[in-house]
Amino acid sequence: MRVYPTRSAASAACKAGHVKVNDVSVKPAHAVRPGDTVRAATPAGERILVVTGLIEKRTSATLAALHYDDLTPPPPPKEDRPTVILRDRGAGRPTKRDRREIDRLRGRD
Repeated sequence: MRVYPTRSAASAACKAGHVKVNDVSVKPAHAVRPGDTVRAATPAGERILVVTGLIEKRTSATLAALHYDDLTPPPPPKEDRPTVILRDRGAGRPTKRDRREIDRLRGRD
């Protein structure tokens, strides 16, 4: 399955416990079978995939996508996403007061 861009990134994610097959953390060499549910934490968010078939060789991501069903929920609408807080260019490091205001805006009291 192609969830991560490189094999080394996928291996590191497995070792860190970010990849689970049927709700069990797995090692990088774990074999999957059709019907297994794979949950992977990626920078874009959690992906939920169900294996529908196996591939003998390594292939492209487009060909690999034919062998799993993507059950990942869609991202939240734009109005539910947190707002981005921008500072003026060249303003320097935020002061303690600025950091407290930023935390308050993000809901981290």
